Amino acid sequence: MIKKILIALAAIVVLIIGAAVVAIFMAPTDFRVEREITINKPKAEIYAYAKMLKNQNEWGPWYKKEPTMKQEFRGTDGEVGFVSYWKGTTDQVGEGEQEIKKLVPDERIDTELRFKQPFESKADAYMILEPAGDGRTKVKWGFTGSMPRPLNIMLLVMDMDKEVGKDFGEGLSGLKTILEKQ
Repeated sequence: MIKKILIALAAIVVLIIGAAVVAIFMAPTDFRVEREITINKPKAEIYAYAKMLKNQNEWGPWYKKEPTMKQEFRGTDGEVGFVSYWKGTTDQVGEGEQEIKKLVPDERIDTELRFKQPFESKADAYMILEPAGDGRTKVKWGFTGSMPRPLNIMLLVMDMDKEVGKDFGEGLSGLKTILEKQ
């Protein structure tokens, strides 16, 4: 009788491990989050403001979550190579840095996000500016990244688009409010 119970328990353990392995290899490893908004300003004005990473404190959602976070800056803001470092006291803000990697005047801003806390990861962020007619601009803000196996299993239970997309939407609304007041 005990032998049958042990065999049944072993079979259950093997099934659970097998299911986890299958889930790890079936779950996506890449993710993308993007939001967009139309701002009643020309591309050049939006670009000149948005390429300055220090300005994110005014419109971005994360500084509002913890205005007392530690910040340091290296390089010349608004130029390739500029790095904005932050360290918060909560997991919502965490610790990391953002570096300007590529600038296409009045068109695109590419940055690399390097998170250190609450877990280490990298992501490529971007802001794309497209004409929307009558001096208006469609602004797309997003980021792409990946989670290595076996951590990618978290993407089955965590909706990155929903989790981070809300912040991107709030940030774009803040950007619109600030720029349309100027």
